[in-house]
Amino acid sequence: MANYYDIDDIVTEEEVVSVIFQKAAGGVGIDPSSETDSVEVGSKVELPFWLAHELQLRQAVSMNVPPCFNQKTRLEIQADSACVDLRSRCPYFYEFGCKIAPLVGDRTIGPLLLSAFKSRYKEVLTKAHTAAFPAASRHLTILTKEETHLYETAQSSMAAFKKWRMGGPRFQRASILGRKRKSTE
Repeated sequence: MANYYDIDDIVTEEEVVSVIFQKAAGGVGIDPSSETDSVEVGSKVELPFWLAHELQLRQAVSMNVPPCFNQKTRLEIQADSACVDLRSRCPYFYEFGCKIAPLVGDRTIGPLLLSAFKSRYKEVLTKAHTAAFPAASRHLTILTKEETHLYETAQSSMAAFKKWRMGGPRFQRASILGRKRKSTE
């Protein structure tokens, strides 16, 4: 379930997943265009992750691997992970992958997430430390929420380091201490 106070976790739980009903369900009204309020065994329906998870715990549905973890995405990540637009597939790609992997029984999602993150992490840090604004803004459009947060944190730390290196607060503090010592002698 979603962390009550974490908006990112709540939005992650809203990702849509495809499920197949293992049990018939009456009075659910999933499809507004349907004449009945029931779902038959074997019906394929798309539901938000939080609902699909609860129904799977009750053995009412089985979840399918979401399209954002399909073979096409895997091949693109293997070919050149830095250029893959993961945000358009799933803005919370890593977080969602960690939540869904144990539920769909696909043991390859974990290694996919790890290899994608490792290779993209290097690129995110390199761009954050060296890219000019126009190049960076294009790069930001393909990053997931987690990667965007890493990028912004890396830029902030680099700016703080440059400020410190150019004589930020450490020199001001030292000069104030030096004046106090001279005045007390």
